[in-house]
Amino acid sequence: MKYISTRDTSIGFSSAQAMKQGLSKEGGLFVPETVVPFEKDEISALSGRPYRDAAFAVLKKYLTDFTDEELWDCIDSAYSEKRWAASEITPLVPLSDSAYILELFHGPTCAFKDVALQILPKFLTYSIKKTGEDKTVVILVATSGDTGKAALEGFADVEGTRIAVFYPDDGVSDMQKLQMVTQSGANVNVGAVIGNFDDAQNGVKKIFTDKEFAKRIAARGFMLSSANSINWGRLLPQIVYYVYAYARLLAMGRVKAGEKINICVPTGNFGNILASYYAMKMGVPVNRLICASNENNVLTDFIKTGVYDKNRTFYTTISPSMDILISSNLERLLFDLSDGDEKLVTSYMKSLSEKGRYEVTDEIKSRISKLFESGFTDDDGTKETIRRVFEEKGYLCDTHTGVAVTVYNDYVKRTGDTTPTVIASTASPYKFAKSVLEALKADIAGKDDFELLNMLNEKSGVPVPDALGLLKTKPVRFSEKIKKEDMEAFVDDYLK
Repeated sequence: MKYISTRDTSIGFSSAQAMKQGLSKEGGLFVPETVVPFEKDEISALSGRPYRDAAFAVLKKYLTDFTDEELWDCIDSAYSEKRWAASEITPLVPLSDSAYILELFHGPTCAFKDVALQILPKFLTYSIKKTGEDKTVVILVATSGDTGKAALEGFADVEGTRIAVFYPDDGVSDMQKLQMVTQSGANVNVGAVIGNFDDAQNGVKKIFTDKEFAKRIAARGFMLSSANSINWGRLLPQIVYYVYAYARLLAMGRVKAGEKINICVPTGNFGNILASYYAMKMGVPVNRLICASNENNVLTDFIKTGVYDKNRTFYTTISPSMDILISSNLERLLFDLSDGDEKLVTSYMKSLSEKGRYEVTDEIKSRISKLFESGFTDDDGTKETIRRVFEEKGYLCDTHTGVAVTVYNDYVKRTGDTTPTVIASTASPYKFAKSVLEALKADIAGKDDFELLNMLNEKSGVPVPDALGLLKTKPVRFSEKIKKEDMEAFVDDYLK
């Protein structure tokens, strides 16, 4: 299997080279030269099998330069019982007769990013060896909240790597910030960017495409890579849990083999829902992919109109991991829907960079409308859903899952579609305890973050994850605030 760039299809890298490099040199994203389908009955054969088996079935199709033994080493290390609070890794919990919550937050940092970022360091370690790389790999990450901590946790003290994480200073929850700034490890660094997530993400991309900077640090023994979902090694493991979810529905007797499902995903950077798109392309029977947004509804408008326009008000919401106006992974979808037209994709990305907008062709619009649905809600709508679902179903959603459930319910009301639907739940409610308690009408005046955790525990009966409760005893290690134009200098100083 070779990997090509969305902006240069002449490239033909191995998976190891693509994952090590992260981003193509001209700014494109690596994609497999073809999406490999499951063999007949292969998905049905995973019914009742453990998560690790689904992981092997998917990864083996794309990491063809890895041996079976290497893949199992990666899988067993990433999804060991000591790292995960749930033996199923990603449990599927019925919410109603037709809706099922796919809980993706039982890893060591209580967010869905753990599913990929526990295995990516193993991928990268093998990739460094396979490509004969003798430089230290420097992982750069822009985060809207969850990716940062998950990447820090995954790469902490991994030999041959360093990692620097940038987060928007006022754009993550207090608990998300505390998780990052207390991170242990000799090879980690964290900086708060004065601005929003798009400022941090654009700053990281600028560093990646600065050839002079790359030469300068190469002379000192370093090379850059990424742990954001722009890295194929981040996106690939996310495909697994949608395959596994379908296998679980089969095992539960909720669908029959070949019966279609819907998948509803709260998304900002488009990576998580893109993974479900690839799962569908591989053979998971999908009726509709439902893209759920908060008030930063650039994706909702794009799916409805074919116009992507980031020239709009940016909102800071209670679902901060979705506070994004530049959805990087959409580029991979455009590449696929344009049948690999690198020039067309490049023109869209150039227009986005220069004008802040682009409009896709009628053919691409038609292809999107046949598969995708979209919707959005504001903070009040999210809180109302959290309260109602808890009171009526006894299930506690975080603020991002609350967005997804709201959009799903709106979709059902609008269409009458009762197709079995998997709703991705991306984080523990304890990561956003203040907002969840506000949704539940609790009196939180004067309470600190850890008192809020205890309050939510008393109110819901859901145990406080150790990964969050034990933060109280950890010292703050990182407190530097950085202007967006100084991000490269921050990395340069760190590598000195």
